[in-house]
Formats: sequence, structure tokens, C-alpha cells
Amino acid sequence: MSDETRTLRPARAAAPSSQDSAARPAPGARTVWATRLVVAGIVLAALNLRPAVTSLGALLEEARVDLHMSGTVTGLLTSVPALCFAVFGTTAPRLARRFGPAAVVCAGMAAITAGLVIRPLAGGAAGFLAATALALVGIAVSNVLMPVIVKNYFPDRVGPMTGVYSMALAAGTSLAAAATVPMTSALGGSWRTGLAVWAVLAAAAVLPWLALLRDRAGSGTMPGAAGRAADTPAPPITRSPTAWALACFFGLQATGAYITMGWMPQIFRDAGVSASAAGVLLAVTMAMGIPLAFVIPRLAARMRNQGPIVVALGLCGVTGYLGLFLAPAAGAWAWAILLGVSNCAFPLALTMIGMRSRTGAGVVRLSAFAQSAGYLISIPGPLLVGVLYQHSGGWTVPLLLMAGLLVPQMVAGVFAGRDRTIEDEKRMRD
Repeated sequence: MSDETRTLRPARAAAPSSQDSAARPAPGARTVWATRLVVAGIVLAALNLRPAVTSLGALLEEARVDLHMSGTVTGLLTSVPALCFAVFGTTAPRLARRFGPAAVVCAGMAAITAGLVIRPLAGGAAGFLAATALALVGIAVSNVLMPVIVKNYFPDRVGPMTGVYSMALAAGTSLAAAATVPMTSALGGSWRTGLAVWAVLAAAAVLPWLALLRDRAGSGTMPGAAGRAADTPAPPITRSPTAWALACFFGLQATGAYITMGWMPQIFRDAGVSASAAGVLLAVTMAMGIPLAFVIPRLAARMRNQGPIVVALGLCGVTGYLGLFLAPAAGAWAWAILLGVSNCAFPLALTMIGMRSRTGAGVVRLSAFAQSAGYLISIPGPLLVGVLYQHSGGWTVPLLLMAGLLVPQMVAGVFAGRDRTIEDEKRMRD
């Protein structure tokens, strides 16, 4: 029997007045309202977890020229997301225990809004990097807490709800990639305006989390879940082979994703494709995640071993990169689609994080470790691509590197996809 049911019985015996009943909504109605608000918050938050990156990718050349950035500095700019996610993602569990996940995600959305407003006002590369980092800090803490919120609110629907979250993330990613250049043209042609417009979407994402904070009964599940997770003994994550495999898999797929988001439009533009068409091709790559981000988590949740999905996605990526090497313009649409399929390793990784622990406490720690360590692993990739591109004078070496990185990604993913949990590994060691 739930706590809500037990608290209803005394109320009936005491025969509360009609005025009291009218003033206080039924617990069941409040729970339904809060759950719907959480779903809305998750979707809006997910929509804002990539536009700060992909909108910049579409206008990277214009920003680079205007701000006088070298190829190396531009490569550093494409590595900033991974750096922020690695450094600040580790703080998310501690912040969630102290303030509650709703408050942390709300603050994260506010940070994204502020960063997107300030970034176009920067007069130099340093200020531009700092404002971008502010937005990415908000993304970092929200990234880590999304699987935790899904696990706490929907423990029996981790796959489907991860799919909903991943679909929204992919939709926001592809929308920013496709719409940034046309909106920039429609708003006067300034790349600064084209980047600033995404602050509106981020501001909208603050609202449901503010509502959850205002209604303590509606938001109480989330802070409470975080607190219980902290009180439950958990195995040492760093001693878990599965946790390390997940971190490596997450890091390598993030490397490919941020290389794609940061450099793919430039690859097509160097091959003779127009700026607007390059943005559309990036949007196609990101849009592939919309349907597949819903299908893959559901499929993965039904499988005992997710290794076959890992290999299939990796082979699509290898084919796409080799296609970019051999015929970047002629087969542009095919390569964009294949790389979009490959990038769906991200929702697969999120699903495996939720499946590789039996408890909410384990998911909190595993999510923070896998994402923070994973993003730390991914930091050198985009920067290295920028350096290789500048010094080799073309895309041959960078593309071979991108294809080669998918081999260890598949190996790590196969290990991470084995049917075991971090708690099982703890018991085996004990």
C-alpha cells in the first residue's frame, strides 16, 4: 500500500469540510500532474542539450573568420563541449544530493540560456569560448542527471523513456543544424544573430523545472530519490570492468559525435558543397537519431546482450567515413545517413547505463562516471582533427583517424553490452 493511500484513510474518517477538499487537490491528480510536468521538462531539456554545439557547427567558418581564430583554436573550440562535460559532469550527483535534481536541471537550463545570450556579444575568441563554456556547463550537469531522472520516475520503462529523451535530443540537434543558416539569412545575415536565437528555446526549458520547484509535492520525488541513492551503499565504480567499458564506449562515441557536429559541414564545404546544403546534410545526420533513438533503446532493453547493436552501428560509421574520403560530394546524402545511424550509439549508451545497475544509487554513480570519464576520453579527438586538418592541408588523414577510432569503440561497446550489472561484479569480487 502506498503512502498516499494510507494518508487518505484518516482523512475520510475525519470527514474534511468541502472547503478543505476544494482547496487541496487530490494526491493522485497531483501525482499525474507532476509526472506530466517531468515528462515535459525532460523533453524540453533534451531539446536544448545540443543546439549550442550544432548551431555553431553550421556557422563555424563565419565565426572563425570574424573572430580571427586559427585552425588549432577552432579545434579547441570543438573540444570545449567534451571538456566541460567531463569536468562539470562529476559535480552533478553532489549537487543533486544537496539541492535536488529539479533545481540542478533548472539551473542548468538557465546557464544554457545565459551562455547563448552572451556568446554572440563576444568581441574576441576568449570571450566567445568563455560564453560557450557557460552554456556547456549547464548541458554537462543536465546530461548526467537525465538517466537518473528517467530511472527514478520510470524504473519499469527505462528503455521507452530513454527513447523519448533521445528523440527530443536528436530533434533539437538536427533542428539547430538545419535551421541556423536559413534563420541567419532571414534575420539579416549576421552569424551572431543566428547563434543568439537559440536562447529562446533554452529559456522555455527553464519553465517546467521552475514549476516543479514551486510545487514541492510535485517535485519531492526527485530530490528524495537522489537522497536515497546517496544513502544506499554502492560498489566502487572505478573497480568495475563494466563501468570502464561503458566509459570507453561513451567516450569514443562522443568523440565521433563531436567531430561530426563540429567538422562535418566544413568537410562538405571543402568538397564544393554550399554552406546551406552542408547545414542540411548535418541536419540529416542528426535527424537520423529521431526515429532510431526511439527504436534502439526499446530494442536494447529487450536484449540480454547489446553487442550486436554496437557492431552494426560501428560498421555504419566506418562505411560513412570511408565514403567521405572517397566521394564526399557525390555520395554526400548516403554518407550523412550512415553517420547519422552510427551516432545512435549515444542513446544506446544511455540505455546501457540504466541497465547496468540494479539500483537508482548505482545509476547515479555509473552515469556520472561513464559520462564524465567518457567525455574526458573524447577531448583530444576534435582538437586533433583540427590540427591534422591544418597541417596536412586536407581531410585524408583526419577521416582515416575517424574511421579507425570506431574499431576500439566497437570492442568497448561489446564488453559494456554484456548481461551483467556493477552490483554483480561487486559480489563476484567479494
